[in-house]
This record gives sequence, structure tokens and C-alpha cells, in this order.
Amino acid sequence: MSHLDDILKSRRDTRHFTTDEVPDEVIQKALQAGHWAPSVGLTDATRYYIIKSNEVKCAIKNLFLDYNKKAEELTDNPEQKELYRSLKLEAIEEAPIGLIIAYDRSVLNQFTIGTIGSNEAVKFSSVCAAQNIWLSLTEQGYGMGWVSILNYYQFKKILDLPENIEPLGYFCIGKPATNYGNQPMLQQLHWKQKSETADCKEITEIHKINISNFDSTSSNKVENKTDFNSLLQEKIDSKTKPVGSLGTLETLAFQMATVFETLNPKIIKPNIVIFAADHGIANHGVSDYPQDVTRQMVNNFMEGGAAINVFCKQNNIELSIVDSGVNYDFPTNANLINAKIAKGTQSYLHLPAMSETELNLCFEKGKSIVENIVKEGSNCIGFGEMGIGNTSTASVLMSLLTGFSIDECVGKGTGINDEKLLNKQNILKKALKNYSGQAELKQQIAYFGGFEIIQMASGMLTAFENKMLILVDGFICTVAYLIAFKINPDIKKNAVFCHCSAEKAHQKLLNYLDAKPILNLDLRLGEGTGCSVAFPVLKSAEAFLNEMASFESAGVSRK
Repeated sequence: MSHLDDILKSRRDTRHFTTDEVPDEVIQKALQAGHWAPSVGLTDATRYYIIKSNEVKCAIKNLFLDYNKKAEELTDNPEQKELYRSLKLEAIEEAPIGLIIAYDRSVLNQFTIGTIGSNEAVKFSSVCAAQNIWLSLTEQGYGMGWVSILNYYQFKKILDLPENIEPLGYFCIGKPATNYGNQPMLQQLHWKQKSETADCKEITEIHKINISNFDSTSSNKVENKTDFNSLLQEKIDSKTKPVGSLGTLETLAFQMATVFETLNPKIIKPNIVIFAADHGIANHGVSDYPQDVTRQMVNNFMEGGAAINVFCKQNNIELSIVDSGVNYDFPTNANLINAKIAKGTQSYLHLPAMSETELNLCFEKGKSIVENIVKEGSNCIGFGEMGIGNTSTASVLMSLLTGFSIDECVGKGTGINDEKLLNKQNILKKALKNYSGQAELKQQIAYFGGFEIIQMASGMLTAFENKMLILVDGFICTVAYLIAFKINPDIKKNAVFCHCSAEKAHQKLLNYLDAKPILNLDLRLGEGTGCSVAFPVLKSAEAFLNEMASFESAGVSRK
């Protein structure tokens, strides 16, 4: 077989192999074909790992079985579920050779041609290599099957792959036992029919993008309501207790009533919103976790398995999940709000994290999300976040906007060790040194910002405009609040700082903002968990103000 069309048409995602061995020269020829594939910026970032050990294959097979069970549960259609169970989707133990095709994201530590639009171009290059290998094996009379139903974090851990190595998946290689009736296996088994021709349309016109510029000033000022405040304070002081004896609960009750503009405040339809996005800086080893954990955790939120899900359910709080810019395409019917700006920001080590257009779009999206929640009748909103690498982004923004040194603003984030902390500090110092832009808020947050952080800042400003109680979670959310505060300092009247996190810089930032947190539980999870855990305290403040007897109604003498 030598004709290219025949090779292309006969290439199969093989799941059934004979017991024939695969000669070394076949593998070497295929790997050479992979090496000839295009490589963005000539990075040569593709890496290969050969697997022959039965023990290793068995461990990988177990990972597959675990995730395959989860995949099976994603459909509620009994017939589809039964058909899925019947499919053979791997040959990890049967295939003579296992091949891991991966890419080295550390190449992004240096300026790389072709990655300014998307750092995924490095991954795409490795996919091209995988296809070349597939075609080479097909031409030699062998086959390959791609196994991607894996927990990639565990996959990397059990194989002890370096942190900077990101696998595309596990590939089974051997002599095909069948050609599936000269068609894709899934088509042969009636799972899905492959279209006959490519879907291609010609684009003949340009559509203008209308994105309004955000205003870094706010005209909405809180009126001085001396009479109302006096009545409110009298109501609090007249409860059957010594003045001030309920401490922070009295402060919260006063704040709540002021925000809602009523002496009988009630929290209605509380909603915690998790904004999730990826960060280009994560490609430089600033976190203990790979970037894909962002996507995994968003799935966990949607499946109800995270801490925030448990706490929201416990306290009857609505939970909303926002894709602000995760490096993944979620299904269109996923239970989340699609506010994706791009698949992660650029690495601000070399260039701006986002363009001015993307910055304006972040403000537009954040505003729209909160406005929709307001329309549903909510008057209390909590802000949470998820994004591998976002503590680095928050640290840089804190340093720029407060004047603190970067060393004072950098912490261990997801729990990195001292060596990685030093590396993180050095990378962020280099990023700040490389910045030559203006010392203006708009330019700074565009260069160093995160999509989820800017959307949260916009959402907080919108919540203030709509007279909502604003619950601020930990370090990253407080940095989002810092941005909002720089735009409109009056937002502080609506903000409740739910806790002081274990992240080193959070207490310093709270002090800078003259903010007193409700709790100090050494939390450092994010997700809005601090908001959900502090929520019962707010309900206690509401309850005492509305339900506790006064000296007069109880017939108790005042001091």
C-alpha cells in the first residue's frame, strides 16, 4: 500500500489486535514520521514514552475502567447506556506496545513564534505528530488506538511524568485483527454515522464586534441617610441585650439593612457564582497542579461533588458556574453559564494576558451575569473562583495596585513547596520587570489580569449598582474586589468579607482595605467556600434584627 488516499481511508482507531510482536524498526519509522510533523515555532515540544511492562499497562487499564464508569453515567438514555457498555474502547493490555504522546509546555517559558493567539498551538503540533505516526503505522500494516478516557492528573502521577509534560493520551499499537468492515468501528456498531464529506462553508463578509468600553469611574454614590441610620441603630440597640454585645452580628445587621434600605432586611434567593478560567502563566510551573485540573473541577462542580456544592446545599444557596475562559470546550448543554472570552489568557511573562477588547468583553460578561441573577429576584451574591495559576495572577495584581513588593504578595497557592515558591516569586518578578506599560488601572489589569478575576470585579460593581449584598471569598476574590474598589470605593458599603484565608498575602490585603473578615478558619480552597461557610452568620444577623424582642416589647428594663 503506497497511495496516500488509500492510507488515509484505511487508517483506523484500532481496538482489536493480534498477538504479533511489533518490530523495533516499525516503531522507529513511525516515530520519525511523528518527528517530521509541523511544530509551531519549531519548538520540537513533542515527547514520546514507550510502554511494554504488563504492570504499567494494568495500572493504566484500571485508570481507564474508573473513568469509563463515570462516562457511562453521563447518559440517561437506557439504550445508549447499554450500547456504550458493549463498546470496546481500549486494548491497553492486549496491544503489544503502548505509546504515550505528550508535549512539553515548558517551551512556553521562552518567546515562541505562533503562540500569541493560543498557547494550545503547542498541543496542536503534537496532535499533528500523532496523526503522522498513525499514518506511518497504517502504511506499514500496523494499527493504533487512542485512549483518552483517563484521569490525566492520576495518569501523570502513576507514570511519574515531569510536571511540564502533558500527555495527549495513551496509544495502543499492534497488528490489527480487523478493519471493522472497512469503516470506523463506532460506525460499524451503529453508535454514530460518519458524514460522507467535509463540512466547509465560505465566509464572505466581516461582522463588526460591538463591545462598549468599561468606565473606570462610577457616578453611583451612596446617599447620606442620617435619619434612617439613626432609626436602624436604635432598633439594634433596643434589643434585649447590652449594647454591642452581639459584636460583629450587629455590624452585619446594620450593613444588611443599609444595603437593602429597610429596617427589616431579609436575604432573598442567595446565589454563589463560581467564575472559572485558565491562565497562561500556569505553563511556567507556578502551581502544583496541571492546567487541566481547572476543567476537571468545573466538571466536579457540575456533578455536585465539590466542597462548595455540599455547603451550598447545606445552606440552601443557589450555585451558578461560569466558564469565563477554561481551556476546554464544554458541551453546549452543560449546566454552566458560557462567558468564555478565550481558552485561557496569554502568559504575561512575555506579553499582555488579554487585549483591550477582551478586557472590555470581561466587564460586559460579568455585568450581564449579575444582571440576570438580579432579574431572578436575588439580593445577595457570593463570588468564588477556580483557575490553576490564578493565585499568581492575583499576587501580581495586588502588588501593582497596592504598591506592596511582589514578595509580600506571593504565597504557596495550591500548596507548593519552598523551592517552587522561590521559582514562582522569580517568575513573577521577571514578569513585572518586563512590563513597560502605563501605570493606569485599565492597562495594568489587561496586561496581568485573569478572565475570571475581571468578570468578578465587573460583577461586584454591578451587584453594588443593584443594591445587593456582596459576599467576598478569599485572596483571589479579594483582589477582584480590589479592582472594583479602585473603580468605585463606595462598593465597600455592600461588601462582606467572609474569611481570612491561609494565603499569606490575604491578611495584608484585608488590612490595606480596612476590611474585617467574619471568619478565620485557615481556608485556602477558593470556589466561594468561605462565602457559603460564613452565610449562616449572616442569617443569624438577619434573624436577631427581625425576630429578637426589644426591651419595650418584652417588658424588660433598659440600663
